[in-house]
Formats: sequence, structure tokens, C-alpha cells
Amino acid sequence: MSIARVAAWLDAARRVLVITGAGLSAESGLPTYRGVGGLYQDRNATEEGVPIEVALSGQMLLDNPDLCWRHIARIEAACRGALPNSAHRAIARLERPGREVCVLTQNVDGLHAAAGSTRVIDLHGDVHKLACTRCAWRLTTPDYAHLTLPPACPACGHLVRPEVVLFGEQLPLDKLWTLRQELRQGFDLVLSVGTTSVFPYIAQPVLDAARQGTPTVEINPGDTEVSHAVAVRLRTGAALAFQALEDALNTP
Repeated sequence: MSIARVAAWLDAARRVLVITGAGLSAESGLPTYRGVGGLYQDRNATEEGVPIEVALSGQMLLDNPDLCWRHIARIEAACRGALPNSAHRAIARLERPGREVCVLTQNVDGLHAAAGSTRVIDLHGDVHKLACTRCAWRLTTPDYAHLTLPPACPACGHLVRPEVVLFGEQLPLDKLWTLRQELRQGFDLVLSVGTTSVFPYIAQPVLDAARQGTPTVEINPGDTEVSHAVAVRLRTGAALAFQALEDALNTP
């Protein structure tokens, strides 16, 4: 019954917001993230004895770029070679003439764009995009295998960093502005997929939609910060949920 209800909402929706987290990319073989820190779910400190929130912070990038980049590279290595899974592709297929789909993601793996989604707000950035900390040099790279770490800008020689939000850094204002513009237009359906919604800017669009009477759906095997508020909970992985939804949509 829940699948049929969500499928009916999807079929009628003209604007859909899909909010995604690490649980979605886990089905592509990526580790679930704690913040940008990824591989450190089960421990608080790195082998250097530094908390991961400190090792992967903007301040550490300035104070000790070697240490910070060592852990940035581990995140990239975990993403290397990963491909969009069936849920990424199903989300991309939601786009069609007459329906706009906005994807708000915490993931830094770039898999939504790779799957074909065209309106992606990657609030935490993309680990494949590099930028000089001094000049306008930019590079999008499939992996870090060719880099000497920490990398130096080929144009000016200054430190290069990935375009991701490290601990202690502010979210990018341009992406926040884009999100506000999208939310201002309103949505007919809000889906929360594979995220625990611990960040207020991830939970709030779901909670606001629920208060306004907009259909809200959570796809997540476990309990999260928004589970109590959504209209429908699909307690399963993203791939199984979207397969069931597509089957329901395609059934005459």
C-alpha cells in the first residue's frame, strides 16, 4: 500500500525534491560517511592520534596540509572507480518533461551527476574537483593517482585543495542560495533517501514540507531525525525501494 501511495504521488508531482545521503552511495560500495570523514565511522581518532574532525578540518589544511591531505586522499580512494547504482539511475529517470527533480545531496562522490541527474545541489562539494587556494586554477580529475600530495598549483605553486566542505568550514553560499530559490518555488513531493538527517539543513526541508501538508517519504532501513514527521516510511534500501516504485509506476 505504501509503495502504491508513493507511486501515485510521484506520478502526479511536477516538482520533486530528493534529499540523499551516504546510505544511497553505500549500495555502490562506498563507506557510509560521518560528515566528510567517511572511513572513520567506528573510531574517533586517526592513527596520528588526532580526532578525524580535526584532521579533516579547514584549519588543519592550513596548519598541516600533509596530514589533512593524507585523509582527504583516503576519501577519494574509497570513491575511486565507484559507479552509480540502480537507485542513482532511478532518481535520474524521475526527470521527464513536465516534472522537475532537484537533488540535494551530502555526498561528495559525484554519482548523481554521473547517473544523469541535471539539477544537483551537492552542498558538501565534489571530491573530484580541485582548486588552488590562491589563484583561479581549477581541475576536475577522475582520481588522485597522478597527484603528489599535498598538490601544488601548476599555475602559481600554492596549495591545491578539493572543493569539499571540511570540518569547521561554512557551506558554500552559492549553493545555499540555489537551495533557497528551489525551496521558495515549492515542491509537490519530498523524498529523504539514505540519510540520517542529522544536519539541520538536511532535515529542515523535510520537516517544513510535512508541516505544510506536502507529501513526504523516507527511504531508510533505520530510524532518523525525520522519521517521526514523514507521511510514509519505506524501511528498506534505496535500490529495492526505487525498483518497487518504478514497477508500480509502470504497471497499467
